[in-house]
This record gives sequence, C-alpha cells and structure tokens, in this order.
Amino acid sequence: MARIVILTGAGISAESGLGTFRDKDGLWSRYDLGDVATPEGFARNPDLVHAFYNARRANCLGAQPNAAHLALARLEAERPGDVLVVTQNVDDLHQRAGSKALIQMHGALMRALCAGCGLRWDAPAEMSATDRCPVCGAAKTRPDVVWFGEVPYHMEEIQAALSACEVFVAIGTSGNVYPAAGFAAAARRAGARCMELNLEPSDVSRVFHDRRFGPATEVVPAWVDDLLSRP
Repeated sequence: MARIVILTGAGISAESGLGTFRDKDGLWSRYDLGDVATPEGFARNPDLVHAFYNARRANCLGAQPNAAHLALARLEAERPGDVLVVTQNVDDLHQRAGSKALIQMHGALMRALCAGCGLRWDAPAEMSATDRCPVCGAAKTRPDVVWFGEVPYHMEEIQAALSACEVFVAIGTSGNVYPAAGFAAAARRAGARCMELNLEPSDVSRVFHDRRFGPATEVVPAWVDDLLSRP
C-alpha cells in the first residue's frame, strides 16, 4: 500500500491552460452544469453534452503537463511503490507526465462509455449522439466521466489507501466537492500527516497539519525537492 497518497484537483492543471470551475471566462462559464454534467442533461440534449466535451477534449489535447505534474511523476519514479496519485481531473496530463500509480476518480475525458452495456474504449477526438457502441451497437455512447449525481470510480480502493497512508497531500483542490473534500479528514483520523498545497486556502484548510500556498508549478516541485532530499 502506498505510503504517500496525493489528491489533485483542477488547480494543478490550470497553469497548463485547463480552466477550473471557478474561472469567470473559462469554458465552464458558458454552460449550465445541469445541462452538460448530469445524466439528466445528457438525456435531454446529448448533442449539447457531446459538443461541450468535444471542446474540453480539444482543449486538453492542446495542453501539456506542467512542472507540478512532472514533479509528481518524478516523486513516483524515485520512490517506487510509495506514491499513489488520486485525481479529480479527467484530463490525461498526469499520464503524459509519467505518473503510473494513478486513479482517476471522476473518469477520463479521453475514454468513451456505452451507457447501455458498460463497455469502455478510447474516445475519438469528436464524439456525437449517433456514435454506436462497438460491441452492443446501441447509440448510447457518452464520455467516460462521472457526472453530478453519479458515484465516483474506485472508491473502495481510495478509502483503503487513505486508511493506510502515512502522508496525505491535497494539491489544487477547492475542498468543496465531496467525497474528495473528506479525504484529508479520513486520512488524518487514520493517523496520516496531512499537507495542503494550493493557490489559496481551501474550504477544508483547517484539517491539514501543514499548508503551502502559491502556484502549483512552484509549490509542488519545491515540496517534492524537500521530500526527496530527506533520507
């Protein structure tokens, strides 16, 4: 079981050009989340939902991992078996940076899901409501992402990791979306030392033992350097 569990949120990818929910002029601001990020919205207007995620996918394909993603991949490479990254992000920047011990609890933008039979496969750059499942043939293809009202992926594995880790670190997450917002408290109850690396204090900042604030591309590499310098 990993000794260090790291939770990442939208803030770690913001400096790569991928907006957060809070960006005033970002992609999210032009849509109602109830229309594009819920099962009900998809049922009402699948064309709108696919257009939204096609735009997100294009944005992601044009982005590159930043120094924070690369630092976490370096930590895993130098401490094999000790590090698990749990991300709320659906982008693939952690993978492209080199992280392998990774759980995407909210799914993957680059994957497709058949709402009929549950098959998952690599998504094309553009998806549409007429796309058919390659196995069952149903025209029920959707992005393989967890929408509001749905249960995040791999929760049992995540909870087991939180209960066994020695260090828990939250990076670039607002602390206002559950269940991820409760991870720090769960890890602390299990005896882990908890640290927050964020642009500003999160909604659950008081739960952490230690805090460092600033851009992810600065505070994350500095924390990794400090950790790797210790015996």
